[in-house]
Amino acid sequence: MRATKRLAALGVALAVLVQGCASVGNGPGRLEIDTSISARSQGSRVRFIVLHYTVSNKERALELLSRGEVSSHYLVTDDDPPRVYRLVDEDRAAWHAGQSEWQGYTWLNRTSIGIEIVNRGPIGTAPDGTTQWQPYKPAQIEVVKQLVRDIARRHDIAPENIVGHSDVAPLRKQDPGPMFPWRELARAGIGRWYDETAAQAMRERFEAQGLPDIAWAQQQLARLGYGVPRTGIWDAETRAVLAAFQMHYRPSRYDGVFDAETAGILAALVAASGGGAAAPGG
Repeated sequence: MRATKRLAALGVALAVLVQGCASVGNGPGRLEIDTSISARSQGSRVRFIVLHYTVSNKERALELLSRGEVSSHYLVTDDDPPRVYRLVDEDRAAWHAGQSEWQGYTWLNRTSIGIEIVNRGPIGTAPDGTTQWQPYKPAQIEVVKQLVRDIARRHDIAPENIVGHSDVAPLRKQDPGPMFPWRELARAGIGRWYDETAAQAMRERFEAQGLPDIAWAQQQLARLGYGVPRTGIWDAETRAVLAAFQMHYRPSRYDGVFDAETAGILAALVAASGGGAAAPGG
């Protein structure tokens, strides 16, 4: 009986030892690494989720994202029901963001998870000269909600860091485009939105008192995470960033014109993000 107990205890000790070790290499010179202690101070390397549209159909998107020079972690199809492909493990970088900036971080491939959604994006021009966009299927959006919610929970990603490709690369990209329902996602607890009552009140104030200067607009966009010049000059880059902001938060018009409605949304968002009084003199 005593011998049996000793053998059982030895087995438990060996099991614990094996569980706390990892090996690198093969053969007699392999390196044994003790993994029995895990540091308390750690977190995910993933800080952002970036959403895209594919421009192409499912078959072409799968070919490009799996065999081309670009990739993404996930692809959400437009099938009925939609299917989710995982093309890159989350612990590896996918080549989806390219030259990009958000919250002061640049080249976001290594700090983000990319989700491509099968959608053609711009599909034509309306009689009034405006761009027509393909709508997203409701079932697609429901799947995207589930996927983004799960990723954000596991990696502890802040709402303001769930963004579109156009937000992080406004000079180059427009995806996921003005048809993507950011407001709907925010109402489902995914991503960031603004107090619409507060935005309307600020809009009325700006209409009555006049707009702030461009330096103020650049400052607010930067506080929200956008990579924007801080020159106080109304230039093409600032206009592109403002258009990306409008496409996300006011998709009915994203012309890059700084107007009272845009200023009101900016002020309300900054205030809701803990930025204090965002309006001049507020």
